[in-house]
Amino acid sequence: MTDPQAWLGGRLPLRTRAELSPAQQALWDRMEATMGAWAERTGFASRTSSAQFIGPFNPMLLSPEMASTFLQLQLDEAKFTSLSERVRQVVILSVGSVWRADYELYAHSAAARTAGFSEAAVAALVRGVAPAELSEQERTAQRFALSLTAARCIDPTLYAEGQRRFGDKGLVDLLVLAGCYQLVCGVLNAFAIPAPAQQKE
Repeated sequence: MTDPQAWLGGRLPLRTRAELSPAQQALWDRMEATMGAWAERTGFASRTSSAQFIGPFNPMLLSPEMASTFLQLQLDEAKFTSLSERVRQVVILSVGSVWRADYELYAHSAAARTAGFSEAAVAALVRGVAPAELSEQERTAQRFALSLTAARCIDPTLYAEGQRRFGDKGLVDLLVLAGCYQLVCGVLNAFAIPAPAQQKE
């Protein structure tokens, strides 16, 4: 019998925990305790109804050693950043808006709503547009992330604005965050991983 949710793996098959190696199972358990728990609190799906990981979590299982290191970077970024949660979600959705990575936009639309953005603001961020409700700092973060991702450079005026609003440490934190999600979006797009909301006919 064909799994009706198998399409959520994109170009990769979805896996069960039982079929994995010990290193993969250890990563599975760690993702379940961290990213899986966060997804549940935030309101987006990280697994199928039969508990298989989807989104970027499924391909991570193929390289558990490197994925564990990247997972730790993501956890440390969230723990030690100087950026507010709203600024973080502006940056993440801005990167996703350039890459058009469906699962990333789906998951972080939920995260942005949890951070206090309205539905209209989330929709605008997904399109790469600045919603009216953004603070000046959030607008700078969006411009910085869009320019970095789309043009792959930051002009002197925008750099000065970013430095004024965030300071040098804040810019490093912003760049690490943007870099993490460029990697996530690249994985999602390479493996053509959809969002659950894109129900396959």
